[in-house]
This record gives sequence, C-alpha cells and structure tokens, in this order.
Amino acid sequence: MITSLFFLVALLVGVPIGVCLCLSGIVYIFATGGTVLFQSFPMQMFAGVDSYGLIAIPLFILIGEIMNSGGITRRLVDLSMAFIGSVKGGLAYVNILANMLVSSIIGSATAQVAIMSQVMVPEMEKQGYDKTFAAGLTVYGGMLGPIIPPSVMFVVFSVLAQVAVGDMLIAGIIPGVLLTLLFFVVIALMGFFVYDYPRSERRTLAQRARTIVHASPTLLIPLVIVGSILSGLANPTEAAAVGALASALVGRYVTKEFRFNAMPAILLRSAIYSAVVLFLVAAAAVFSWLLIYGKVPQMVAAWIQTVAHDPVTFLLLANVILLVIGTVIDGIPGLIMTVPILLPIATEVYHIDPRHFGVVVVINLVLGLMTPPVGLSFFVASAVTGAKPGKMFIVTLPFFIISCVALVLLSLFPSLSLALLK
Repeated sequence: MITSLFFLVALLVGVPIGVCLCLSGIVYIFATGGTVLFQSFPMQMFAGVDSYGLIAIPLFILIGEIMNSGGITRRLVDLSMAFIGSVKGGLAYVNILANMLVSSIIGSATAQVAIMSQVMVPEMEKQGYDKTFAAGLTVYGGMLGPIIPPSVMFVVFSVLAQVAVGDMLIAGIIPGVLLTLLFFVVIALMGFFVYDYPRSERRTLAQRARTIVHASPTLLIPLVIVGSILSGLANPTEAAAVGALASALVGRYVTKEFRFNAMPAILLRSAIYSAVVLFLVAAAAVFSWLLIYGKVPQMVAAWIQTVAHDPVTFLLLANVILLVIGTVIDGIPGLIMTVPILLPIATEVYHIDPRHFGVVVVINLVLGLMTPPVGLSFFVASAVTGAKPGKMFIVTLPFFIISCVALVLLSLFPSLSLALLK
C-alpha cells in the first residue's frame, strides 16, 4: 500500500517514470524489511538490459533520425499521392497511406506524428481541408508507427515477455494493414456523410509514373528491414543495422539531402533517446522482480478469474484496463507497468499466445495516446500545427471508434496477428 501510494504521488508530481519505478522498489524493500534484496537490485537492473535484442532499439531510432534528415519522408508522401491519384478526398487517403509507409521506418507514434504533421497538415490546408481534421487524421495515421514493423514497443515487449523480437514484429503486419484499411473506410464514410472533401490535384499518367520512379528507391529501406526479417536472412538487430546503412545511402545518393557531416548530431540525438528507453527497461526489470517477489500477479490473477471465465472475456477486460492506463501513461512505461502483471495471467491461466497478447497490449497503449484526458499525440500535433487538442479528438472520433472495433476483432480472432507466423 505504501509503495503504491508513493508511486502514484511521485508520478503525479512529475518524477520521470523510470525514476519512479526504481524509487518505488527501494520504498518497497524498506517497507517489507527485506533489505537483503538491495544486494540484487543492481544485478536485476543490469539483467534487464543484458539482451541482444535490445540493440535493435538504438538502431531503429537511428534509422528514423537519418530518414528525417535525408528528405525520405517527402518522397514517401509523393509516392502515396501518385498511387492514390485524383480521387475525392485523395489527400486524406494519402495521409494514412504515407503514414503506413513511414511507420515501416520510424516505429514511434509521437515521433511520426511530429514529422508527418509538418509535412501533411500544411498541404491539406492548402487544398481546402479543415486544419483540425487534418491534424487529427495525422495523429491516427501516427498510430500505425508502433504497430507496423519496425517497432520500439514490440522490441521492449519481446524483452519483457521473453519472446522472439522477429515474431513480434511480424505479428504486427496484418493488424497494421487492417487498421489502415479500416481508416480508409472511415475516410470514405465521413466524405459521404460529413465532409465535402476536395479532390486531389489531377496528374497525368506520365506525371504519376515519373513520381513513382523518382520516389520508389526510398522503399528500399522498409524492404530491407522487413524483407530480411521475413525471409530469415537476418534477425531484427541485423536488419536494423542494414536498414540504418540503407537509409544513409538513400538519403545521400538518391534524395541527396543527407550529409555525412550531420552524423555526430544524429548519433547524439539517437543515443539520448535510446538511453531514456533502455533506462526504462532496466527499471522495469527491477519493478517486475519485486512484483513477482510480492506475489502481485497471483493476486491480480485470482481477482480476474472471478470476472473473466474464458480467454475472450479476459482479453476484452484487458482492453479496458490497458486503454485506461494508456490515457495517462506513455506507451513504453505503460508496457513496463502492465506486462509483468497481465502476461503471466494471459499465458498461464487463459493459454493465450504471448505474441497475440503483445499485439493487443501495444495497440491499446498506443490508442491511449489519442485518448483524453492526456492524449499525448494530440498535444504533439497541436504544438506543430496550432490546432486545439480537444477539438481534434471530437472531429476524428470515428477513427477512435473504428480502432476500438479493430481491437475487438483482434481479441476475437487471434489469427489476425498470428497468421504470418504459422
């Protein structure tokens, strides 16, 4: 009780989540009188990051930084425009499709929202779209970042759950494509019943062909990353290393916007963000160790079993719990807090495949980034575009509803996340 109270107070006053976890562990040790546990404290932190799979995290972050510096995002948007054509509401579809392509490189929802808001919202405004709708749509497009591989959240889940990183990345492909298609359906319905979307700029077939030829080399990066993992030629860490090299070469020799003298600043930014993520993972290891020592998962399991009598009911209950947590806590800290408690229940009590459960957990926590009272992704988009966060949520509410529908479908049909692993 004392530990929980300390954790909540520390979190509310703004103490970083990683520090909260470590300090809460220390409070728990003192409160229970188990001071002998201090001997294992640093070893548990080290063990938390002593994993080959975690090397993929700084490499994926590096890919995103190089891509952003190399003008690759703009080429992927142009490629999406060439594929969509001059249909009514074309730029709305382009927004989602471009986000899907970019998410196969960046792997972070908030980073993707920040980048794509700068690219897509001014373009949509110029063609007559409401700025609030354009910014909100970009936020939901950014939701694809942690779902379509590569994904930092899937890598962290893999380490916490002790499952293969490659399996988790592959498990996110079909759910990511499913969400993209459902977002297309919502755009079409909103265009029919709510908005009179403008048509995209008309381009001749020759112009579209030139754009596709001009921008297609940028697809080399996601093809290298995802293709090498799916084919078994490389594990996720090796694929991330090759992807970083490919992004630098494409940025330098294809888009010609990347400069090798920018690498020190890029490496510094990547190192800082990687250090934050890895410290969270180390703190999670201590937190999980103390939860197990205090038999918290067993107590939670006993309560859940009185409410949920089958795997589907458990998953639907977990959806509600995770979505609520995701509304106030960012994705990776949310993973750190929930996975050690819920995963053993999912796998040992309800015999749910950990990879399927991982997809459900990640999508819930990412959706929480688009949900009040916090809605971090809306605030990121607001900072870039000037649109009001609350209004963004209201005008894009159908996308929230369809995302919840996707979660229910994933809960009912595990094959949606496991089909490519068989």
